[in-house]
Amino acid sequence: MDAEGRGSGGLFRTKSVEQSIQDTEEPDHALSRSLSALDLTVFGVGVIIGTGIFVLTGSVARDTAGPAVAIAFAVSGVVCALAALCYAEFASTVPVAGSAYTFSYASLGEFPAWIIGWDLMLEMALATAVVAVGWSGYVRSLMDTAGWELPTALQGPTAADGFGFDLPAALLVLVLTVILLLGMKLSARVTALVVAVKVTVVLIVIVAGAFLIKAENYRPFVPEAEGTLGGSGFDAPLIQLIFGYEPTTFGVQGIFTAASVVFFAFIGFDVVATAAEETRNPPRDMPRGILGSLFICTVLYVAVAVVVTGMQHYTRLTVDAPLADAFKATGHPVYAGFISFGAAVGLTTVCLILLLGQSRVFFAMSRDGLLPRIFSKVHPRFATPYRSTLLLGLVVAVVAGFTSIEELASLVNIGTLFAFTVVALGVMILRRTRPDLHRSFRTPWVPLLPTASIAASVWLMLNLSGETWLRFGVWMAVGVALYFSYGRRRSRLNAGTRR
Repeated sequence: MDAEGRGSGGLFRTKSVEQSIQDTEEPDHALSRSLSALDLTVFGVGVIIGTGIFVLTGSVARDTAGPAVAIAFAVSGVVCALAALCYAEFASTVPVAGSAYTFSYASLGEFPAWIIGWDLMLEMALATAVVAVGWSGYVRSLMDTAGWELPTALQGPTAADGFGFDLPAALLVLVLTVILLLGMKLSARVTALVVAVKVTVVLIVIVAGAFLIKAENYRPFVPEAEGTLGGSGFDAPLIQLIFGYEPTTFGVQGIFTAASVVFFAFIGFDVVATAAEETRNPPRDMPRGILGSLFICTVLYVAVAVVVTGMQHYTRLTVDAPLADAFKATGHPVYAGFISFGAAVGLTTVCLILLLGQSRVFFAMSRDGLLPRIFSKVHPRFATPYRSTLLLGLVVAVVAGFTSIEELASLVNIGTLFAFTVVALGVMILRRTRPDLHRSFRTPWVPLLPTASIAASVWLMLNLSGETWLRFGVWMAVGVALYFSYGRRRSRLNAGTRR
């Protein structure tokens, strides 16, 4: 064993925690520490609360779980909480940019770290593009209301015959990229302002909707199982293709099927861990930021689910805008416009923080030599990884502008769940290999809790379609080829390459 970790030439050579922390002080490659626990909590709430709370709540209630969708949100929240406890230990013990990538490098080894880093970049890039396209739809709707209309060719590929470019989506990504380039503190201030607006909208909706609840709409709270949610061919869930098990709609099993769907609404809390290196007191603030934001969002999600299914019977909820339409159905159209405004405003922070997370993972991989080192150089004035941020911003802007990617959204789910699995596994391994490390926050009940986190994540992954798994496998294959052709040879863990 060398100073860097196990097996200096192997696929599973690890980078020591001490070396990872030492690299954060390297001239020209060090990020500024400016974030507090409140900043991290705001980041978490900002990225988690998006269209999911306004759309998935009603659509899943109508098609899968009925009023018991509130329980489905709670189940998904518990699954995320299991992973969050593992993230909190790692982020406070290894306060280095890169999140699951950095944690994997310290516990599982270089090749698994590369795989998870490659996975995270896909997850965050697609998530940013999906959200930007969704934001563009809200903005175009508001423009139409005001009597303005974009040319058809600038509304995106789904709106034009052949060529189409979603100009609002691309412009949003570019503007947020500039904000990230100008420093973390500015990003935190912008996020705090927008999150305040977004949470205010959600709270008003909950309070106003509570006065419109009718008890009879909750009957039955758990509708009887009616059939299956399975598809055919590669559209079917992987668990159905392998074991013949077909997830059901409604009933008790329908709640867990719904949980695998609404899980998309929780995606993002793990992005908080990518900012560990830019936090003033990571051992104290990272657990507070990660767990605090997840708790707040879970409470809000469950409350919204209770309200929307109480306002209108689940069988009459719409798919596209169930919460807004529920207010319209009860004679309160003003709230419907208020909800659309809140959704449009709120989605900006989702894109901002996902871009932040993606750039920090890319920065960490670049600093380790697995990607070109030129992208890990920080700006002399703003102390941000400006080259990687600019590159990724341009790429995501193009993807959001030219690509109709709704069908790829499930790749975000599988990428996140894969990261959850790896982090939970890493916690158990690092407890064995480095019991001497000081851990200001310790995941409770190890190895029981991380094992439960892995089991829950794998279960949700198995409920994703075979087509999603196939696409995920193709992306991973590209990553493996890139690692063996470039990353392994240029890694700074190779003798003589640390510079």
